[in-house]
Amino acid sequence: MQKTTFDKLLQKLSQKLKHQDTNMRQSIPPAERLAVTLRYLATGATFTDLHYTYRIGVKTISCIVREVCQCIWSELCKEYMKMPSKEDWLQMANKFQESSDFPLCLGAVDGKHIRVIKPVDSGSMFLNYKHYFSIVLMAVVDSDYNFIFVDIGAYGKECDSSVFKETAFWKNLTNNTLNLPDEIRLPGTDYKLPFVFVGDEPLLCTITYFVHSEAINLTN
Repeated sequence: MQKTTFDKLLQKLSQKLKHQDTNMRQSIPPAERLAVTLRYLATGATFTDLHYTYRIGVKTISCIVREVCQCIWSELCKEYMKMPSKEDWLQMANKFQESSDFPLCLGAVDGKHIRVIKPVDSGSMFLNYKHYFSIVLMAVVDSDYNFIFVDIGAYGKECDSSVFKETAFWKNLTNNTLNLPDEIRLPGTDYKLPFVFVGDEPLLCTITYFVHSEAINLTN
């Protein structure tokens, strides 16, 4: 990360990351809290490794990472993960058609298992079908692999379709509150077709909005 990017992010977060000094010790400044968290996210270093690098206690680092991540999300989500407008959706559909010759596609949906250490007293809640412990990242991306929507934290034992139906995106989709474009006619057709999202078979929740990607055979 460039220093200018770090400074810009710090400016947005510094007020939320400030802690009051006490008679016993000075609080860890916002810049150091952000640096610790970004190092953790970028390298996957353990809290013990970070403890030796920054001379901060392991438990303190654990609290810092959680706090800073929550601040980053709450501060930036409305700017970088905002609800697309109809014009935004149309631009995404145009890019999909340009990149893959697939008309009327607004995004691709899929889930990803993120490996975790089994939480204490969690039983088999986090044990997935691949026989390791995980949480589920469910996402909708555009043709450039940018996140349009993301939901993270479902139990690893849950299947993708079950996780997806519990997301805010699915609820907005079924309630028709996603600002989706109206149906349009494709060149050479006499009837209107809806815009769609593509996903694999477990995510084939409704014919109106989803197309089983494996059943499509596009040619040039």
